[in-house]
Amino acid sequence: MTKDLPSISVIIPVHNGQRYLGEAIDSVLSQGDYSLDVLVVDDGSSDDSAKIAKSFGPAVRYHYQSQKGAAQARNTGLALTEGRLIAFLDADDIWMANKLTAQLAALTKHTNLDMVFGHTEQFVSPELDDEGRRTLRCPTEPMPAYIPSAMLVRRDSFNVVGPFSSDFDIGEFVDWYARAMDADLSSLMLPEVLLRRRIHRTNQGVTKRESYQAEYMRILRKSLQRRRAAAQKKGE
Repeated sequence: MTKDLPSISVIIPVHNGQRYLGEAIDSVLSQGDYSLDVLVVDDGSSDDSAKIAKSFGPAVRYHYQSQKGAAQARNTGLALTEGRLIAFLDADDIWMANKLTAQLAALTKHTNLDMVFGHTEQFVSPELDDEGRRTLRCPTEPMPAYIPSAMLVRRDSFNVVGPFSSDFDIGEFVDWYARAMDADLSSLMLPEVLLRRRIHRTNQGVTKRESYQAEYMRILRKSLQRRRAAAQKKGE
């Protein structure tokens, strides 16, 4: 990035993601001439994730912690970085080459905008055999992606909302985004595909599918409680 633009902290949480981590990091480092602080937070991996992250040399920082889950891994990354803009990338996903360029343009144009997202195209990981592919559901059309890997957010705005909650097993970002909307933060969804989301057998959306509905109901109840409390306080 040119010197007159803010630096970007890119936080990549990983747990036993050696198969895909290198490709994810490559997609970040290929974004262009940006001042990036790329941090891999290893959440208790027992495979070669550390070796892969460290193979990129000084371009990528590496931090290990005992396994605490994705929410805490992202929070650790936030505490260890200082960029005025924050981006996340799951270790099995891939940024499109224009991801940061498109999002930075939107934040520069709309100075009151807190965060910007993009669309995602999903693909079945190529190492899966035909039997494995048949067990997975993979949408064929691009979709708006309100997920961490597709977001670029101002740090000051993120801090208004606060860290990810570890109370949720798989819905921590849905909870964070609900809190952001309750705090009246502004977001923009770009029409471009900025992320390729990998579908494979160990996606949390696959392995923990049955937990989604219960977690989303908890998130909805918490949001309603916040709104009622805010309305009551406003009426006092």
